[in-house]
Amino acid sequence: MKLRTLLLIMTVVLLVSPVAFAQDEATEDGAQSFTLSGTVDTYVHTTFGTKNPFAGYYDENGEFLVQAPSTAFANLKGFSLGMVNLIASYEGEKVGFVADLVFGPRGSDAVFVSPMWSSTGQIINQLYVYWKPSDNFTLTLGNFNTFLGYEVISPTVNVNYSTSYMFSYGPFSHTGIKGNLEFGDGMNFMLAVMNPSDLTEFNPLNTYTIGAQLGKSGDTGGIYLNFLFGDQDGKLDADIDPSGRTSMGNLFQVDLTGGWDLSETFYLGVNATYNQTSSGEIVNGNVVEDLDEDTRSFMGVALYPKLKLSESTSLGLRAEYFAIKNDYIELFGLDANDDGNVIDLTLSLNHSIGNLTLIPEIRLDKTSEDSFLNKAEDELSNTMVSLNFAAIYKF
Repeated sequence: MKLRTLLLIMTVVLLVSPVAFAQDEATEDGAQSFTLSGTVDTYVHTTFGTKNPFAGYYDENGEFLVQAPSTAFANLKGFSLGMVNLIASYEGEKVGFVADLVFGPRGSDAVFVSPMWSSTGQIINQLYVYWKPSDNFTLTLGNFNTFLGYEVISPTVNVNYSTSYMFSYGPFSHTGIKGNLEFGDGMNFMLAVMNPSDLTEFNPLNTYTIGAQLGKSGDTGGIYLNFLFGDQDGKLDADIDPSGRTSMGNLFQVDLTGGWDLSETFYLGVNATYNQTSSGEIVNGNVVEDLDEDTRSFMGVALYPKLKLSESTSLGLRAEYFAIKNDYIELFGLDANDDGNVIDLTLSLNHSIGNLTLIPEIRLDKTSEDSFLNKAEDELSNTMVSLNFAAIYKF
Protein backbone atom coordinates (compact mmCIF):
# COMPACT_ATOMS: atom_id res chain seq x y z
CA MET A 1 0.00 0.00 0.00
CA LYS A 2 1.36 3.42 -0.99
CA LEU A 3 1.61 6.18 1.60
CA ARG A 4 -0.48 8.58 -0.48
CA THR A 5 -3.32 6.02 -0.58
CA LEU A 6 -3.17 5.65 3.19
CA LEU A 7 -3.20 9.42 3.71
CA LEU A 8 -6.22 9.74 1.39
CA ILE A 9 -8.14 7.11 3.38
CA MET A 10 -7.28 8.82 6.68
CA THR A 11 -8.38 12.21 5.30
CA VAL A 12 -11.74 10.82 4.19
CA VAL A 13 -12.29 9.23 7.62
CA LEU A 14 -11.51 12.50 9.39
CA LEU A 15 -13.81 14.49 7.10
CA VAL A 16 -16.71 12.08 7.48
CA SER A 17 -16.37 11.43 11.21
CA PRO A 18 -17.42 14.90 12.47
CA VAL A 19 -20.67 14.55 10.51
CA ALA A 20 -21.39 11.00 11.53
CA PHE A 21 -20.62 11.57 15.18
CA ALA A 22 -21.54 15.23 15.72
CA GLN A 23 -24.07 14.27 18.36
CA ASP A 24 -21.24 13.13 20.65
CA GLU A 25 -19.31 16.40 20.68
CA ALA A 26 -20.94 17.75 23.82
CA THR A 27 -19.41 14.97 25.90
CA GLU A 28 -16.10 14.69 24.06
CA ASP A 29 -13.90 15.22 27.10
CA GLY A 30 -16.13 13.59 29.70
CA ALA A 31 -14.43 11.90 32.64
CA GLN A 32 -10.66 12.27 32.53
CA SER A 33 -7.84 10.64 34.43
CA PHE A 34 -4.05 10.75 34.39
CA THR A 35 -2.13 7.76 35.75
CA LEU A 36 1.52 6.87 36.21
CA SER A 37 2.18 3.16 36.65
CA GLY A 38 4.94 0.69 35.99
CA THR A 39 7.09 -2.24 37.01
CA VAL A 40 10.60 -3.13 38.12
CA ASP A 41 11.98 -6.64 37.64
CA THR A 42 15.24 -8.44 38.35
CA TYR A 43 16.22 -12.10 38.29
CA VAL A 44 18.79 -14.86 38.71
CA HIS A 45 19.42 -17.26 35.82
CA THR A 46 21.48 -20.42 35.27
CA THR A 47 21.65 -23.29 32.81
CA PHE A 48 24.11 -25.22 35.02
CA GLY A 49 26.89 -24.56 32.53
CA THR A 50 25.08 -25.65 29.37
CA LYS A 51 25.79 -23.27 26.48
CA ASN A 52 23.82 -22.35 23.39
CA PRO A 53 25.98 -21.52 20.33
CA PHE A 54 22.86 -20.35 18.47
CA ALA A 55 22.34 -17.47 20.91
CA GLY A 56 25.16 -15.65 19.11
CA TYR A 57 26.56 -13.56 21.98
CA TYR A 58 30.26 -13.86 22.80
CA ASP A 59 32.75 -11.73 24.70
CA GLU A 60 36.15 -10.60 23.41
CA ASN A 61 37.71 -13.91 24.49
CA GLY A 62 35.15 -15.99 22.66
CA GLU A 63 33.27 -16.94 25.81
CA PHE A 64 29.50 -17.28 25.69
CA LEU A 65 27.79 -14.28 27.27
CA VAL A 66 24.34 -15.85 26.94
CA GLN A 67 23.70 -19.29 28.36
CA ALA A 68 20.00 -19.63 27.68
CA PRO A 69 17.47 -20.90 25.15
CA SER A 70 17.14 -18.92 21.91
CA THR A 71 14.18 -16.93 23.25
CA ALA A 72 13.70 -13.34 24.35
CA PHE A 73 14.43 -11.98 27.85
CA ALA A 74 15.60 -13.83 30.98
CA ASN A 75 18.73 -14.81 29.04
CA LEU A 76 21.59 -13.22 31.02
CA LYS A 77 23.48 -15.50 33.40
CA GLY A 78 23.90 -14.95 37.11
CA PHE A 79 22.30 -12.04 38.94
CA SER A 80 20.73 -9.99 36.16
CA LEU A 81 18.51 -7.02 35.47
CA GLY A 82 15.16 -7.04 33.71
CA MET A 83 13.82 -3.53 33.17
CA VAL A 84 12.18 -0.47 34.62
CA ASN A 85 8.85 0.17 32.88
CA LEU A 86 7.15 3.57 33.32
CA ILE A 87 3.71 4.13 31.78
CA ALA A 88 2.08 7.56 31.69
CA SER A 89 -1.47 7.63 30.37
CA TYR A 90 -4.30 10.12 30.06
CA GLU A 91 -7.67 8.53 29.47
CA GLY A 92 -10.78 10.48 28.62
CA GLU A 93 -14.09 9.21 27.32
CA LYS A 94 -13.21 10.29 23.78
CA VAL A 95 -9.47 10.94 23.58
CA GLY A 96 -6.29 9.92 25.35
CA PHE A 97 -2.67 8.86 25.07
CA VAL A 98 -0.19 6.29 26.37
CA ALA A 99 3.56 6.88 26.76
CA ASP A 100 5.27 3.62 27.76
CA LEU A 101 9.01 3.85 28.50
CA VAL A 102 11.46 1.02 29.19
CA PHE A 103 14.99 1.03 30.63
CA GLY A 104 17.31 -1.96 31.03
CA PRO A 105 18.17 -5.17 29.18
CA ARG A 106 14.61 -6.47 28.82
CA GLY A 107 13.47 -3.10 27.50
CA SER A 108 16.37 -2.86 25.04
CA ASP A 109 15.60 -6.35 23.72
CA ALA A 110 11.94 -5.39 23.29
CA VAL A 111 12.80 -2.31 21.20
CA PHE A 112 15.66 -4.04 19.43
CA VAL A 113 15.57 -2.15 16.10
CA SER A 114 15.94 1.27 17.75
CA PRO A 115 17.54 3.71 17.88
CA MET A 116 16.80 4.32 14.20
CA TRP A 117 16.75 8.12 14.26
CA SER A 118 16.41 9.49 17.76
CA SER A 119 19.17 8.71 20.25
CA THR A 120 16.45 7.97 22.82
CA GLY A 121 14.31 5.84 20.51
CA GLN A 122 15.34 2.65 22.31
CA ILE A 123 13.45 3.61 25.49
CA ILE A 124 10.04 3.96 23.81
CA ASN A 125 8.02 0.77 24.11
CA GLN A 126 4.68 2.37 23.19
CA LEU A 127 3.68 5.89 22.22
CA TYR A 128 0.19 6.42 20.85
CA VAL A 129 -2.94 8.54 20.96
CA TYR A 130 -6.51 7.37 20.54
CA TRP A 131 -9.83 8.89 19.58
CA LYS A 132 -13.29 7.39 20.07
CA PRO A 133 -15.67 8.95 17.52
CA SER A 134 -18.40 6.73 18.98
CA ASP A 135 -18.88 4.37 21.89
CA ASN A 136 -18.08 1.31 19.76
CA PHE A 137 -15.29 2.59 17.49
CA THR A 138 -11.71 3.54 18.44
CA LEU A 139 -8.94 4.93 16.24
CA THR A 140 -5.35 4.55 17.49
CA LEU A 141 -2.33 6.25 15.92
CA GLY A 142 1.29 5.67 16.92
CA ASN A 143 3.47 2.88 18.29
CA PHE A 144 1.67 0.02 20.08
CA ASN A 145 2.63 -3.50 21.17
CA THR A 146 1.55 -6.32 18.90
CA PHE A 147 -1.93 -7.81 18.98
CA LEU A 148 -0.59 -11.24 17.98
CA GLY A 149 0.26 -13.94 20.49
CA TYR A 150 -0.50 -14.89 24.07
CA GLU A 151 2.53 -13.50 25.91
CA VAL A 152 3.49 -9.84 26.23
CA ILE A 153 6.57 -7.72 26.96
CA SER A 154 5.55 -6.75 30.51
CA PRO A 155 6.58 -9.46 33.01
CA THR A 156 3.58 -8.75 35.24
CA VAL A 157 1.04 -10.14 32.77
CA ASN A 158 2.78 -13.42 31.91
CA VAL A 159 2.71 -16.36 34.31
CA ASN A 160 6.12 -17.54 33.06
CA TYR A 161 9.07 -15.17 33.44
CA SER A 162 10.98 -16.54 30.45
CA THR A 163 9.20 -16.36 27.10
CA SER A 164 8.06 -18.71 24.37
CA TYR A 165 9.57 -19.16 20.91
CA MET A 166 6.33 -17.95 19.32
CA PHE A 167 6.45 -14.71 21.30
CA SER A 168 10.18 -14.20 20.78
CA TYR A 169 9.92 -14.26 16.99
CA GLY A 170 6.90 -12.10 17.23
CA PRO A 171 6.55 -9.37 16.18
CA PHE A 172 6.92 -7.25 19.33
CA SER A 173 5.51 -3.88 18.24
CA HIS A 174 3.98 -1.90 15.38
CA THR A 175 3.73 1.74 14.37
CA GLY A 176 0.73 2.77 12.33
CA ILE A 177 -3.00 3.38 12.56
CA LYS A 178 -5.65 0.90 13.64
CA GLY A 179 -9.39 1.03 13.97
CA ASN A 180 -11.28 -1.25 16.36
CA LEU A 181 -15.03 -1.78 15.98
CA GLU A 182 -17.07 -3.43 18.75
CA PHE A 183 -20.25 -5.15 17.56
CA GLY A 184 -21.70 -5.99 20.97
CA ASP A 185 -21.91 -9.35 22.76
CA GLY A 186 -18.12 -9.29 23.10
CA MET A 187 -17.43 -9.28 19.34
CA ASN A 188 -14.78 -6.99 17.87
CA PHE A 189 -13.00 -6.43 14.55
CA MET A 190 -9.73 -4.54 14.20
CA LEU A 191 -7.99 -3.41 11.00
CA ALA A 192 -4.53 -1.78 10.91
CA VAL A 193 -2.07 -0.29 8.42
CA MET A 194 1.47 -0.25 9.81
CA ASN A 195 5.16 0.05 9.09
CA PRO A 196 7.03 -3.24 8.66
CA SER A 197 7.07 -4.98 12.04
CA ASP A 198 9.26 -3.48 14.79
CA LEU A 199 10.26 -0.43 12.71
CA THR A 200 8.71 1.78 15.35
CA GLU A 201 10.33 5.21 14.92
CA PHE A 202 9.64 5.74 11.21
CA ASN A 203 9.45 3.82 7.93
CA PRO A 204 12.64 3.84 5.82
CA LEU A 205 11.34 1.17 3.42
CA ASN A 206 8.13 2.68 1.95
CA THR A 207 6.26 -0.62 2.20
CA TYR A 208 3.40 -1.21 4.63
CA THR A 209 1.88 -4.12 6.51
CA ILE A 210 -1.80 -4.95 7.00
CA GLY A 211 -3.00 -6.33 10.32
CA ALA A 212 -6.41 -7.62 11.36
CA GLN A 213 -8.11 -9.19 14.36
CA LEU A 214 -11.48 -10.83 14.92
CA GLY A 215 -12.29 -11.47 18.56
CA LYS A 216 -15.00 -12.78 20.88
CA SER A 217 -14.81 -12.29 24.65
CA GLY A 218 -17.12 -13.02 27.54
CA ASP A 219 -17.27 -13.38 31.30
CA THR A 220 -15.02 -16.46 31.40
CA GLY A 221 -12.49 -15.54 28.70
CA GLY A 222 -12.10 -14.94 25.00
CA ILE A 223 -10.60 -16.02 21.70
CA TYR A 224 -8.88 -13.92 19.01
CA LEU A 225 -7.93 -14.68 15.40
CA ASN A 226 -5.12 -12.42 14.18
CA PHE A 227 -3.56 -11.80 10.76
CA LEU A 228 -0.47 -10.02 9.44
CA PHE A 229 0.54 -9.52 5.80
CA GLY A 230 3.14 -7.38 4.06
CA ASP A 231 6.67 -6.81 2.81
CA GLN A 232 9.12 -6.49 5.71
CA ASP A 233 12.38 -5.38 4.05
CA GLY A 234 11.40 -3.13 1.13
CA LYS A 235 11.22 -3.54 -2.63
CA LEU A 236 14.26 -3.81 -4.88
CA ASP A 237 14.98 -1.23 -7.58
CA ALA A 238 17.38 -2.27 -10.37
CA ASP A 239 18.22 1.39 -11.02
CA ILE A 240 19.45 1.88 -7.45
CA ASP A 241 20.32 -1.49 -5.88
CA PRO A 242 23.54 -3.27 -6.91
CA SER A 243 23.43 -6.53 -8.85
CA GLY A 244 23.20 -9.52 -6.52
CA ARG A 245 21.22 -7.77 -3.77
CA THR A 246 18.29 -9.87 -2.55
CA SER A 247 15.00 -9.16 -0.80
CA MET A 248 12.55 -11.37 1.05
CA GLY A 249 9.03 -11.94 -0.21
CA ASN A 250 5.83 -10.99 1.58
CA LEU A 251 5.28 -12.19 5.12
CA PHE A 252 1.98 -13.81 6.10
CA GLN A 253 1.11 -14.77 9.66
CA VAL A 254 -2.07 -16.17 11.17
CA ASP A 255 -2.32 -16.45 14.94
CA LEU A 256 -4.96 -17.84 17.31
CA THR A 257 -4.95 -16.76 20.96
CA GLY A 258 -7.43 -17.57 23.70
CA GLY A 259 -7.96 -18.24 27.37
CA TRP A 260 -10.80 -19.29 29.68
CA ASP A 261 -11.56 -19.73 33.37
CA LEU A 262 -12.68 -23.36 33.43
CA SER A 263 -13.35 -23.20 37.17
CA GLU A 264 -12.73 -20.85 40.08
CA THR A 265 -9.20 -22.22 40.44
CA PHE A 266 -8.23 -23.42 36.94
CA TYR A 267 -7.47 -21.34 33.84
CA LEU A 268 -6.39 -22.55 30.40
CA GLY A 269 -4.68 -20.38 27.80
CA VAL A 270 -3.90 -21.41 24.21
CA ASN A 271 -1.79 -20.01 21.39
CA ALA A 272 -1.14 -21.28 17.87
CA THR A 273 0.69 -19.46 15.10
CA TYR A 274 1.91 -19.95 11.53
CA ASN A 275 4.36 -17.54 9.90
CA GLN A 276 5.71 -17.79 6.36
CA THR A 277 7.78 -15.65 4.00
CA SER A 278 7.39 -16.28 0.29
CA SER A 279 10.32 -16.55 -2.13
CA GLY A 280 12.03 -13.21 -2.61
CA GLU A 281 13.70 -11.28 -5.42
CA ILE A 282 17.23 -10.57 -6.66
CA VAL A 283 18.77 -7.80 -8.74
CA ASN A 284 20.28 -9.41 -11.84
CA GLY A 285 22.04 -6.76 -13.86
CA ASN A 286 19.45 -4.16 -14.77
CA VAL A 287 16.37 -6.25 -13.89
CA VAL A 288 14.73 -7.59 -10.73
CA GLU A 289 13.94 -11.31 -10.88
CA ASP A 290 12.14 -13.77 -8.62
CA LEU A 291 14.41 -16.04 -6.59
CA ASP A 292 14.11 -19.76 -7.20
CA GLU A 293 13.62 -20.84 -3.60
CA ASP A 294 11.04 -22.50 -1.39
CA THR A 295 8.79 -20.70 1.06
CA ARG A 296 10.30 -20.52 4.54
CA SER A 297 8.13 -20.80 7.64
CA PHE A 298 7.72 -21.53 11.31
CA MET A 299 4.75 -22.73 13.30
CA GLY A 300 4.01 -23.27 16.95
CA VAL A 301 1.36 -24.25 19.44
CA ALA A 302 1.28 -23.88 23.22
CA LEU A 303 -0.99 -24.59 26.16
CA TYR A 304 -0.93 -22.46 29.32
CA PRO A 305 -2.73 -24.22 32.20
CA LYS A 306 -2.72 -22.27 35.47
CA LEU A 307 -3.84 -23.53 38.87
CA LYS A 308 -4.76 -21.11 41.66
CA LEU A 309 -3.41 -22.54 44.91
CA SER A 310 -4.45 -19.64 47.16
CA GLU A 311 -5.28 -15.95 46.97
CA SER A 312 -1.57 -15.15 46.68
CA THR A 313 -0.11 -18.22 44.96
CA SER A 314 -0.59 -19.89 41.57
CA LEU A 315 1.23 -22.51 39.51
CA GLY A 316 1.51 -22.17 35.74
CA LEU A 317 2.86 -24.36 32.95
CA ARG A 318 3.83 -23.49 29.39
CA ALA A 319 3.90 -26.52 27.09
CA GLU A 320 5.09 -25.34 23.66
CA TYR A 321 5.98 -27.03 20.37
CA PHE A 322 7.80 -24.87 17.82
CA ALA A 323 9.02 -25.95 14.36
CA ILE A 324 11.16 -24.30 11.67
CA LYS A 325 11.01 -25.21 7.98
CA ASN A 326 13.60 -24.48 5.28
CA ASP A 327 16.10 -22.69 7.57
CA TYR A 328 13.72 -19.77 8.23
CA ILE A 329 15.62 -18.71 11.35
CA GLU A 330 18.61 -20.35 13.06
CA LEU A 331 17.57 -20.89 16.67
CA PHE A 332 18.75 -24.48 17.19
CA GLY A 333 20.13 -27.42 15.22
CA LEU A 334 18.39 -28.34 11.94
CA ASP A 335 18.42 -31.57 9.94
CA ALA A 336 19.73 -32.15 6.40
CA ASN A 337 16.55 -30.59 4.99
CA ASP A 338 17.03 -27.46 7.13
CA ASP A 339 14.04 -28.37 9.29
CA GLY A 340 13.90 -28.72 13.05
CA ASN A 341 11.73 -28.36 16.13
CA VAL A 342 11.87 -27.78 19.87
CA ILE A 343 9.67 -28.62 22.84
CA ASP A 344 9.67 -26.07 25.67
CA LEU A 345 8.23 -27.06 29.06
CA THR A 346 8.29 -24.25 31.64
CA LEU A 347 6.87 -24.56 35.15
CA SER A 348 6.50 -21.33 37.15
CA LEU A 349 5.25 -20.64 40.67
CA ASN A 350 3.85 -17.13 41.23
CA HIS A 351 3.69 -15.89 44.83
CA SER A 352 2.52 -12.36 45.61
CA ILE A 353 3.48 -10.33 48.68
CA GLY A 354 1.53 -7.12 48.28
CA ASN A 355 2.71 -5.55 45.01
CA LEU A 356 5.76 -7.83 44.83
CA THR A 357 5.59 -11.11 42.88
CA LEU A 358 8.23 -13.82 43.23
CA ILE A 359 8.59 -16.37 40.41
CA PRO A 360 10.78 -19.45 40.83
CA GLU A 361 10.84 -21.23 37.47
CA ILE A 362 12.33 -24.34 35.88
CA ARG A 363 12.47 -24.79 32.12
CA LEU A 364 13.34 -27.68 29.79
CA ASP A 365 14.16 -27.14 26.10
CA LYS A 366 14.50 -30.29 23.97
CA THR A 367 15.42 -29.90 20.28
CA SER A 368 15.06 -32.40 17.45
CA GLU A 369 18.79 -32.10 16.65
CA ASP A 370 21.81 -31.58 18.90
CA SER A 371 21.93 -27.85 19.67
CA PHE A 372 23.67 -27.29 23.02
CA LEU A 373 27.19 -27.64 24.44
CA ASN A 374 28.01 -28.95 27.89
CA LYS A 375 30.07 -26.93 30.35
CA ALA A 376 33.38 -28.31 29.05
CA GLU A 377 32.31 -27.57 25.46
CA ASP A 378 33.31 -31.10 24.38
CA GLU A 379 29.90 -32.71 23.98
CA LEU A 380 26.73 -31.75 22.11
CA SER A 381 23.23 -32.55 23.33
CA ASN A 382 19.63 -31.77 22.46
CA THR A 383 18.57 -30.73 25.97
CA MET A 384 18.97 -27.59 28.06
CA VAL A 385 17.64 -27.14 31.59
CA SER A 386 17.27 -23.57 32.89
CA LEU A 387 16.49 -22.25 36.34
CA ASN A 388 15.19 -18.72 36.95
CA PHE A 389 14.18 -16.82 40.05
CA ALA A 390 12.52 -13.47 39.34
CA ALA A 391 11.23 -10.65 41.52
CA ILE A 392 8.73 -8.20 39.98
CA TYR A 393 7.30 -5.11 41.67
CA LYS A 394 4.23 -3.44 40.19
CA PHE A 395 3.03 0.06 41.07
